[in-house]
Amino acid sequence: MKKFLCSLIFMAVSFTSTYAQGDIRLGVNAGIPVGDISDASDFNIGADVAYLMGFETFQLGPMLGYTHFFVDEFDDLSFLPLAATARFGLANVELGADLGYALGLTDGVDGGFYYKPKIGFNLFGVGLIASYTGISMDGGTAGSINLGAEFRL
Repeated sequence: MKKFLCSLIFMAVSFTSTYAQGDIRLGVNAGIPVGDISDASDFNIGADVAYLMGFETFQLGPMLGYTHFFVDEFDDLSFLPLAATARFGLANVELGADLGYALGLTDGVDGGFYYKPKIGFNLFGVGLIASYTGISMDGGTAGSINLGAEFRL
């Protein structure tokens, strides 16, 4: 699985590198946990940085993030997502998704498959993003519904 994801990220960078019109995006979000983790956690925060390359309407690139679930009864859960991200934009609306692997930063948590579909609205160079974050692990899923902002550099 890890080899497949690394290959996917490498191909994404290879195919889009000849178009060299890249931009860096920094995102922050806060969310409400859903699914298996919602019984133990009431709040989630996250941040990510992505380098997108490609055309005006379609962009692709690598993404690195941080996701933290605040848990009441035991240690908080933290993850480091490594993913490929894709965006398709028309006018001021942008659809996107991140796919990859989230490394577990909490002791005893290995990590799992990471996915994050999102929709955004661009207003004056800042994107307002609504998304769902999911991390599928052995024994359950850590998920959250998020609202956030994304800044282009």
